[in-house]
Amino acid sequence: MPEYHAITCTTALHELKRKIPYGWDLNIYKGCRHGCRYCYAMGTHGFSGYHDFSSNISVKTNIIEVLEKQLSSPNWKREIVNIGGVTDSYQPAEAQYQLMPEILRLLIKYKTPAIISTKSDLVLRDYDLIDALSRITYINVAATVTTLDESIRKKIEPGAVSGQARFEMLKAFRKTNASVGHHLMPIIPTLTDDSETLTALFAAGKEAGIDYVLPGALYLRGATKPAFFDFIKTTYPEKYDTLWRLYKKGGAPKEYKDELYGRLNPLRQGFGLSNSYSKPIKEKLKVYPPAEEQVSFLNP
Repeated sequence: MPEYHAITCTTALHELKRKIPYGWDLNIYKGCRHGCRYCYAMGTHGFSGYHDFSSNISVKTNIIEVLEKQLSSPNWKREIVNIGGVTDSYQPAEAQYQLMPEILRLLIKYKTPAIISTKSDLVLRDYDLIDALSRITYINVAATVTTLDESIRKKIEPGAVSGQARFEMLKAFRKTNASVGHHLMPIIPTLTDDSETLTALFAAGKEAGIDYVLPGALYLRGATKPAFFDFIKTTYPEKYDTLWRLYKKGGAPKEYKDELYGRLNPLRQGFGLSNSYSKPIKEKLKVYPPAEEQVSFLNP
């Protein structure tokens, strides 16, 4: 069972050095119950690896008050906020602590654009708030989906919902003014990089009406690398040697990535899917309906 720890924060929004396509990160939790075996955040905030990161969850209990102080500041320029860049804001803890509705109400109040990335369909709980935000500023809902093969998904992302449920969630948000995206990452060599897997993902994205698909090959760094290889050795021992040779460094070699994208890009284009993350941002930030129409969502 996970252990939940209440903590306080002095800053809710963290400015990023690289400002494209967004300039700020917002993370409600430290640690993540989804337990993805490839998670790049395993070594952050003093976590020692997979079991520590996936079972010890810290909750920033004062984040609402701290966030409002930042958003109400005359210095706040209403830049795009990335919600859940390190840990998923709709992981199982959110069902208990319910911090995201209050955060969304603040984004509406201060007309702040945002990106939500998740592997959960719990985000549908906040459908009305996201719909309201989508009608006054830019909001993107993105799902990371690595495979539709549940036998693999249950091993590499044991705490997340099925890939199909994530696509169904994206499809539901097409009825709002939000843009929706598929983050096809990480693509894991020998496990989720075959053309059959990619074709099934692109077909599901097309059916869901996604605005873009953003692919990326597996990258291993810090505490993630030994944790990932311990998992591979136990669960997919026949793939261990091949993966170890590919990942002598943090990323797979150029030869592998050239071959992967040589197959991936024509497949994506065949389904008529864009890989432009910035195009929906430019389109959605042009015109918004009056903010007054959404005032009822601030005080339910």
